[in-house]
Amino acid sequence: MYDFLLGGDHNFASDRDLATGLLRVEPQARSLAHANRAFLRRAVRAAAEAGVDQFVDIGSGIPTQGNVHEVAQAVNPDARVVYVDNDDVAVAHSRTILEGNDRATVIQADMRRPGRILADPLLRDLVDLSRPVAFLLVAALHLVKEEERPAEIVAALRDAAAPGSHLLLSHLTHDAQPGKAAAIGKLYDRATSPAVARSHAGILRFFDGWDLLDPGLVYVPLWRPDEGEVESPERFLVFGGVGRRP
Repeated sequence: MYDFLLGGDHNFASDRDLATGLLRVEPQARSLAHANRAFLRRAVRAAAEAGVDQFVDIGSGIPTQGNVHEVAQAVNPDARVVYVDNDDVAVAHSRTILEGNDRATVIQADMRRPGRILADPLLRDLVDLSRPVAFLLVAALHLVKEEERPAEIVAALRDAAAPGSHLLLSHLTHDAQPGKAAAIGKLYDRATSPAVARSHAGILRFFDGWDLLDPGLVYVPLWRPDEGEVESPERFLVFGGVGRRP
């Protein structure tokens, strides 16, 4: 669905049907997807330029337009990237896309079980957790209901992370447009995961134990934009931020 909104080729009829429904609810859904993807690229680049050369993208879906390993390896060709998803089709297609890249792989795991992710042999082959690593939860935690303890997912990653590690996170919010966020959430009732919009404060708590980098937790077009000011950034409905493990 995300890939379709970004103009990619790695999507299926069910994805396109749901994305079409989303566009009826939110005509700017394509702009929102592109803004979130642009945040990911800028945040990955910032982490790589800060010296991080290991990336774990949790809830990655199919690596799509401007993916993590392309951005990270453009800064440092030796950067290593592990994609994590629990969907059979996403994992199978990811393996095809990553074939021939010995510094990138995909593992099948549920983000709700971070211990299994961190213990996976394929991850351990590429990632040394005694060194700084960047964990990505980009447009991922709003697929986790409150009773599934999303804060504990992030805390487990934080506790396993070496000093200098980064957390790259973006999340749907209902702060500026609660009606639209609720409509998107209702649409996601047809999908395999919910869409749980949260407040700025509710998202900020995921950065407990991380030093939030400038400019803080902001609407995604405002996080270190490559260009000038963005008009009405709240229309993008997603907050993004990057934290560093002290």
